[in-house]
Parts: sequence; structure tokens; C-alpha cells
Amino acid sequence: MTDERPLRIAIVAGEESGDLLGADLVAGLQRATGRRIELVGLGGRHLEALGLVSLFDAGEIALIGISAILRGLPRLMRRIGQAAAAIAAARPDCLITIDSPDFSLRVARKVRAADRTIPIVHYVCPSVWAWRPGRAPAMRSYVDRILCILPFEVRELERLGGPPGTYVGHRLRHDDNVEAAAAAQAGARDLSDTRVKTLLLLPGSRRSEVGRLLGPFGETVSLLRARGHRLRLVLPTVPHVAEAVRAGVAGWAEKPQIVTDPAGKWRAFGEADAALISSGTVSLELALSGVPMVSCYRLDPIMRLVAPHLLKVWSACLPNLIADRALVPEFYDQFVRPQILVRQIEALFMDDGMRAWQKAGFAEVRRRMDTSRPAGEIAAQAVLSHIK
Repeated sequence: MTDERPLRIAIVAGEESGDLLGADLVAGLQRATGRRIELVGLGGRHLEALGLVSLFDAGEIALIGISAILRGLPRLMRRIGQAAAAIAAARPDCLITIDSPDFSLRVARKVRAADRTIPIVHYVCPSVWAWRPGRAPAMRSYVDRILCILPFEVRELERLGGPPGTYVGHRLRHDDNVEAAAAAQAGARDLSDTRVKTLLLLPGSRRSEVGRLLGPFGETVSLLRARGHRLRLVLPTVPHVAEAVRAGVAGWAEKPQIVTDPAGKWRAFGEADAALISSGTVSLELALSGVPMVSCYRLDPIMRLVAPHLLKVWSACLPNLIADRALVPEFYDQFVRPQILVRQIEALFMDDGMRAWQKAGFAEVRRRMDTSRPAGEIAAQAVLSHIK
């Protein structure tokens, strides 16, 4: 007999990306059960469109970086208590926390302390495989399952003694924009010396990243031109750092085409011959699109001191970690040198060797990220397995 009672789901999603994942999961629960979903908790516009009345503005917890978290700590602690108390009082069938681990996992821990009968599922594995691995076993006491978006995370959680993980897939794997760019990259390409090459420059989505990388990126471009390369430069960025980017390239001999709209970005991905990037999620976007790349990063002075003691992973580049081999060359801090970068880019401009190695590896990344069903459906089934 069909249960007519609504399924009450508590959800905590701070970032826009988490809000999208949450909405996709809730839609999957609706399809799988045929029941009305009653939502309580915290989220953005996508979850609110499905009926969530957010406890407070989710943007309050979308803090990035140690400094921002420290500045907002008193407010965060107050909001953690408020969210946990409201969720425990609602007695949901399940609590789903999504990403933002500094906030959402603290809520989960308080809810578990208040009511041990509420199942708790966390969506997006914290990067315990990269740093602070002790978080994995600590989560076992208050998280029943972790929904992983990278295929190697299930194995890493088991190795580290964390909660059981389920690989549900990554939204990028079947994204229409990624598929269109990959189709464009799959075609034959003229890489002769006389052709103008399209070089993507992706210096990051934060002002601090842009400020540390635009200088060496500009020097690399100047060296490429001095060595005889004819280039078309395209710099996709996000609106909130566009002015910083324009200021940073103002002194360049040839200004890149700055692209801020998503459609223009994905079109550039399909046209690119190579990319010079700031390490981050964009490496996965490019790999799934089939764009050869060189990855760089410069840490702030404080992180440069502590990173060697915290990092436990052999690569910071997601395609490398997924393929489990060094596909994308990585250069950090004092090794972000234009004389090195220019030679790496030149290798990617040739239709052999390093370019072929990356292209073959990116096909393997796509294969390893495949799932039999959409992420929302797999995630919904994992959640339902914990609901009585």
C-alpha cells in the first residue's frame, strides 16, 4: 500500500552549487516515491522553488577561505545552533547536508546529538583525501552515508575509515555545454606552425588568484609571441572579478578577449587549442571537454607555510586524481615561471607526445566518471535506503 504521508526531508545547502544538487536530489526522491516532499532547513532559490522556506539567507554560510570563516565565526556558530535546533524539532525522515562542510557537518553533529534516530546523509565528500584525513573517521559517529561526486572518493573513504560512500556522479559528466565542447574538440584540428592558435587563459575565479597569476600568464604570452607563435587569446572569467581581470591585462601588448557569459565560455572551450589555468574545478571542465592544459597555482603566504604539513595528496589536479596518472603538468608557487610554462604550452600545440597523452587520459577520465543513471536518481536511492 502506498504511504500517503509526505516525506519530510531536512536539507542544508549554502552554496549555489549545493542548492542545485539538493534540488536535483529532491526531484529524484519525488520520482522514486511518488510522495509529496516536505522540506525544512536551509537552501537557495532552486530548493525554494520546490517548497523550502529557508530558515535564513543561505548566502550567510557561503564563506570561502580561513580569513573569511574567522571573521564570520560568531555569526556562523549562532546559525549552526539555530539550524540544528529547527531541524531536530521538525523530526524529519532524513537530514541531507550538502557541501559547505565547515557549516553543514557541524549542523549534522548537533542534530545527531539531539536525536539519534534521524538518518544523516552528506552530499559531496569533504576533501579528506587531500588534507586533514582525520575528518573521515570522525564523521562516522554522525554521518550515515556520503554521496560522492568523484569516483575515487568511495575507495578513499574506506581506506581512511570514514562513513560508507556512494558514487552518484558529477553534474559536469553529462552537461550539455561540456558535451558540445567535447564534440568540437573531437574534430580534426590544424596545428601547423603557421596557423593562429587559440589559447585559453583561466587565472581563477577569486581576486586573490587573479592577482597572483595574471602577471606570469602575461609574461608567458609575451614569450610565446617572441618565439614566433601567432595567438588568439581568450580569457573566460566570472562577472565579480571581471574588473580585476581588465585592470590586470591593461598593460599587455595584446589584450585577450574577455568573456563573462557562459555561452561564450563554452564556445571558447570548443575552439581552444590549449589552456593555461589556475588549479581548480575548471581543470575538470576542460578535461571533460577535451582541452589540453597546463595548471598553476600560487598560494597566499600563510597557506604556503602550512600547506606542506597539511596536504596528503600527490596531485591537486582533479583529472590527474581521477585517471590516477600525471596527465596535466602542475606548477606551484616559485615554479610558476614563464620560461617553463611557455615550453609546456608549445608541447600542447603539437599534434603528438604530450597533447596525445592528455587527450587519451581525458577519455579515461570520462569513462571513469560514467554512471548508469543520472546523479539525482542514484542519490535518491541512497537516501531512501536510510529511511525506514
